[in-house]
Amino acid sequence: MNISFLGATKTVTGSNFLLEGAGKKILIDCGLYQGKAAEERENYADFPYNVNEIDFLLLTHAHIDHSGKIPKLYLDGYKNPVIATKATCDLCSIMLPDSGHIQEMENEWKNKKRIRKGLPARPPLYTAQDAINCIELFKPVQYDEIVELTPDIHVRFNDAGHMLGSSIIEVWIKENGNEKKIVFTGDLGNNDIPLLDSPTMIETADYLVMESTYGGRLHIRNDDKAEMFLNIVAETLDKGGNVVIPSFAVRKNTRNTI
Repeated sequence: MNISFLGATKTVTGSNFLLEGAGKKILIDCGLYQGKAAEERENYADFPYNVNEIDFLLLTHAHIDHSGKIPKLYLDGYKNPVIATKATCDLCSIMLPDSGHIQEMENEWKNKKRIRKGLPARPPLYTAQDAINCIELFKPVQYDEIVELTPDIHVRFNDAGHMLGSSIIEVWIKENGNEKKIVFTGDLGNNDIPLLDSPTMIETADYLVMESTYGGRLHIRNDDKAEMFLNIVAETLDKGGNVVIPSFAVRKNTRNTI
């Protein structure tokens, strides 16, 4: 068995892991790099594996830094299942075509700059139609359901408490009569978040691949957060100021929140 870390390592976008075992190659997530221009250029690089040799793709959740390169994977020849919770499949059917639309719009703007510099135009990473086409690969599963990929490989999706449909994925692989369990957390939510269940507690694992974006800090309690927030708002208004509240949301066409 072997695990290759091909994205979201020493950075927080472009999640992509390759798990090899029991004669199969399994991707966990296939996300876009987002952020600075140098990071986004990574999206145009060839995949560091033979796409035609991948047997399954397991998707932890729909956020574009975890799912956004699936249409490119499809274009490059991947036609095997993309396995995710039903909610993740439903969200991807909206978010990936929207991502393709954004790719087309941004590519048109970038090509104008390339042409002015005497460089050739290039096609978008993928189009909205490409993303629509790749949705045919998505196979929905339920939380807590043990799914047999092969007689020697089983998986289970557990609630990660991060967003609708987000999952912690357990993978059991049997080789030479010896079974090992690998857990991929994806992005983890906090406990006691309104509208979302708390992350499932996973009791055992032989190997754990865990998100650690906020692993170096202590989280304050939610009731303490609410008190801090109200105090900040009240103090700002008392001084005649304005409160700007940024939000992290799943969005369509960067305008209408789902």
